Amino acid sequence: MPLRRLALALTLLLPLVAGAARRHDLTGVWDFAVVTENGTGTPVVRITQEGTKLTGTYESGRMGVRSISGSVVGDTLRFVLAAASEGGMALAFVGRVISPDLVRGEVDFQGMGSATFTGTRRKSTP
Repeated sequence: MPLRRLALALTLLLPLVAGAARRHDLTGVWDFAVVTENGTGTPVVRITQEGTKLTGTYESGRMGVRSISGSVVGDTLRFVLAAASEGGMALAFVGRVISPDLVRGEVDFQGMGSATFTGTRRKSTP
């Protein structure tokens, strides 16, 4: 009887452990839609991932090209868009990996408001 309970417990826990250890590779070019109360921006985000570390660039007509740094752990994505100048505003993105080619979350404008974002990975062309 105890062996059956152990087998049942392992059967129930294995999917949870596998999900916690899930690793995503977000390297690539992403088309984002950042929805604010003033409209929607459509930046291009280029991500390079090494382990859980993310680096890259965020490029939009309004903000120019700015560097990003962050991480992805499990299904949680976090990165900061560097301030354009000293004393400028850095934006914090926190979201979830929905699928290998889709991320969603929120952007914090350093306590001066927030927005939502959706990112779709561009398909590579041969």
